Amino acid sequence: MEMGTMRVVSNIVLFQIGWFSCVLSAAAHQPWIGLLVAIAVVVTHVLRAPMPKMELRLVVLTLAIGLVFDSILVWQGWLTYSSGILLQNMAPYWIVSLWGLFATLLNVSLRWMRGRWLTAALLGALGGPAAYYGGLRFGALEFGNRQAGMTALAIGWAVLTPLLLALSTRFDGHANQPEMRMA
Repeated sequence: MEMGTMRVVSNIVLFQIGWFSCVLSAAAHQPWIGLLVAIAVVVTHVLRAPMPKMELRLVVLTLAIGLVFDSILVWQGWLTYSSGILLQNMAPYWIVSLWGLFATLLNVSLRWMRGRWLTAALLGALGGPAAYYGGLRFGALEFGNRQAGMTALAIGWAVLTPLLLALSTRFDGHANQPEMRMA
C-alpha cells in the first residue's frame, strides 16, 4: 500500500473510531468518553500534519461552524439530545466534537472533492443526515420533528460541505503531501 493510500485509510479509520466513540458514549449517557477519544484523534491528526498550525485553524473554524449549525437545530426543536448538554438550546459538546473529527477528513480523505462543488453538496446532503440518522438509531439523539430536522440537515450539509472544503484549501496543513485523486 502506498504512503498516500495508508494516510487516507488511517484518516478514515481514526474518524470512524472517533464517531462511534462519541455516538455510543452519548447514547450511554457518558459523552465525556467520546469527547476524550475525539480530542485524541484530532490531536493526533494535527500533530501528524506537516503544518499543524494551519490544520488546527481549520479544526477550530469547523468546530465554530458546527456549534452554530447544530445549536440552531436544537434551538428550533428539530433535534434533541439527552446527554452532554452544557447550555440549554445549545448543541451538546459531543456533537460539536464530531465537527472537529469531520475537519480531520477535509485535507486528507475528502481532499479529492475540492473544486467538485456539486459532488460535495450532493454527498453532504446525503451523508450529513445519514450520520445523524445513525446517531438516532444508536439512541444518541432524537428528532423533535423528523421531517424538518432531516430537511434542515440535508440543506445545511449541502451548503456546509463545499464551504468547509473551500476553507480547507485556505487552511491546508497537508498541502505539501501527495494527494489522492478520484476520477
